[in-house]
Amino acid sequence: MPRFFTLPEAEKLLPQVREAIRAAISFKAECERVEVEWQTFTRRIAMLGGMQVDLARFEEQKKRREAAAHDLEQAVERVHQIGCLVKDLDIGLIDFPTLYQGQEVYLCWKLGEAGIQFWHGVDEGFRGRKPIDAVFLEQHRGEMPN
Repeated sequence: MPRFFTLPEAEKLLPQVREAIRAAISFKAECERVEVEWQTFTRRIAMLGGMQVDLARFEEQKKRREAAAHDLEQAVERVHQIGCLVKDLDIGLIDFPTLYQGQEVYLCWKLGEAGIQFWHGVDEGFRGRKPIDAVFLEQHRGEMPN
């Protein structure tokens, strides 16, 4: 069951979320670098018909690839443990579930934004972001479900 945040609760968690998402973005970049190296290495093996495989280098590349994927997975999991949803690692897009007029919606924050200024419906996504206004503030709430 998701946790539903009020705007002040979500804002209070932003420093923690900001740190975790920056780490995840960094690990994603490392995964991409390692994957390119892996693909180049395995293509070379295939081109040589597997005849001249440097087993030590193969194991090293494999371990780097697995470690990078594990680090990325752990960083994303830290964000999820806070109760947020990672929507886009390329731009650092995070959603905080909240309730508005009895419906689940998301407080939407993107890395680089000073605070949470937008919300959107569950099916609307980033393009459906709406500014948080007085009506939203008055009618949204957070709670831990039973």
